[in-house]
Amino acid sequence: MVMGITNAAVGDLTNNITDYSVDTIELNSPNGMKEYSYTNTNFAQEMGYLETIAELGSTIKAMAKWTVGKGYKASADVKDTLGKIKGWGKDSFNEIVKNAIKIYMASGDSYAEIIKDKSGKLINLKPLNAGKVAIVVDDQGMLKRYEYSQGEKDPIIYQPDEIFHLAWDRIGDQVHGTSIIRRLETIILMRNEAMDDMKTVFHRYVKPLWIWRLNTDKPAEIAAFKAKADKTVTNSENIYVPMGAVEAERVSVPQYSTLDPLPWIDALNQYFYQATNVPDVVLGSAKQTVEASAKMLIFAFEQSVQEHQLFLEEQIKLQLGLEVNFEFPASIATDITDDQKKDGKPTASQPNDTTAGSGK
Repeated sequence: MVMGITNAAVGDLTNNITDYSVDTIELNSPNGMKEYSYTNTNFAQEMGYLETIAELGSTIKAMAKWTVGKGYKASADVKDTLGKIKGWGKDSFNEIVKNAIKIYMASGDSYAEIIKDKSGKLINLKPLNAGKVAIVVDDQGMLKRYEYSQGEKDPIIYQPDEIFHLAWDRIGDQVHGTSIIRRLETIILMRNEAMDDMKTVFHRYVKPLWIWRLNTDKPAEIAAFKAKADKTVTNSENIYVPMGAVEAERVSVPQYSTLDPLPWIDALNQYFYQATNVPDVVLGSAKQTVEASAKMLIFAFEQSVQEHQLFLEEQIKLQLGLEVNFEFPASIATDITDDQKKDGKPTASQPNDTTAGSGK
């Protein structure tokens, strides 16, 4: 065999690196059939994210809290009607709205049964499980009915005017809203995977791995020692062995020998809050220490809150025939205006400011 350098060969890594790409998504819209039905089959997974991922839950809850704000303004008749709404029995109208916001942000759609008396007056709004509701439209994409699944029983049929349906961020002719979790899922998974890795690393500092070199090759003796050694780690106790019978070596990762995951986790945090339009300072983070910057972040966040408020006010008017106006909690716009007044108007530079020898 010739070992000369002239026998070197060039490899081919052309297919070993794949360019990043995004999967195509078809809109859930009528496709020529007489009827088209849509049910959110991802609802259970989305609720899993909402309940498990702390930053997601707090972000969505913050948007719901700020949107409802101090409650709503309305005429005396409207307040009388909404004041009698009890939801499942212990809800207020404000709580029903906050519930709806959390659901439509997480899953795209929220539903509540519209219950009226014999005269047609609204007497209740009862939230429904969005994972059990099917939206049925005709071949033109116009809403035809809703079907509420009851398992093996026949579904409950609701006419369009019997369901208060909030379809958030609807795209094109889709028959449903859009969940923000679809856009956040990759960030959520990467962040929590990195945190799980850090959890393992810290555990290994407290209870490190060991390499045991045993002066035996007998399976029974190895198994017996393994049980004792594992017990010492579990119970944080010492182990005593005859000299020469065992050698131990601690397995450790020297500091700075691998990538530091903390900047990566911090970057993912920033991406997450940018994608949700809810800055971390709104959630009580002390990281944003520059007052002016924090105020601008909150001011930008207020625009998103007002978008939700406008959406809800319009839908309540269209679907329930009631006019309400949600009160904003406490706007920071006034503070920003006051700061600008204190700073004064910017003054133009004088001609002699840049003239040589103009100093006194």
